[in-house]
Amino acid sequence: MYLDQSAEDGAAVKRILNGESEAFEVLVGRYQHIMFNVALRMLGNYEDARDAAQNTFVKAYEKLGTYDAERRFFSWIYRILLNECLNLRRRPATEQLEGTEAAVPGSSEGDAMESAERKRDVRHAILSLSPAYREVIVLRHFASLSYEQMSEAIGVPTKTVKSRLHTARQQLASELAVWMHR
Repeated sequence: MYLDQSAEDGAAVKRILNGESEAFEVLVGRYQHIMFNVALRMLGNYEDARDAAQNTFVKAYEKLGTYDAERRFFSWIYRILLNECLNLRRRPATEQLEGTEAAVPGSSEGDAMESAERKRDVRHAILSLSPAYREVIVLRHFASLSYEQMSEAIGVPTKTVKSRLHTARQQLASELAVWMHR
């Protein structure tokens, strides 16, 4: 799990701050996949997600001296990513990757089309949520974070995370009902 890398992350940050800039590759390698996936789910657009993830790492490197070693690195860099996602919301959420779902081997073309439509509907429904609700859905169901990990990453109490997630799931269910009946 990403948040269980605290000691290794702290050691990498110390090395970078001591002039070993190549140690940043360790952090990029560890977090680039999750940062991109979270950005993609938050923004709904491949190019914006790529930009957000890249900008996150650039800003993290530039601001590494402000990182508080008492906190988890993931939480710190996640906050940078969240700000980048909010800044990159220049494209409409409906401009997405269409037709990128791969067919399941052994399934019929009709099943594959239905699966692709279902994925599209879920993506649209997630993107219709407010950023705060979308964030908890993405962190819980796509990044597989615990409530405590989400609390630290978002910077709100665990009780607030649970409340937001409950409301987000209700809204998502309502949105899915709308999207799946179109």
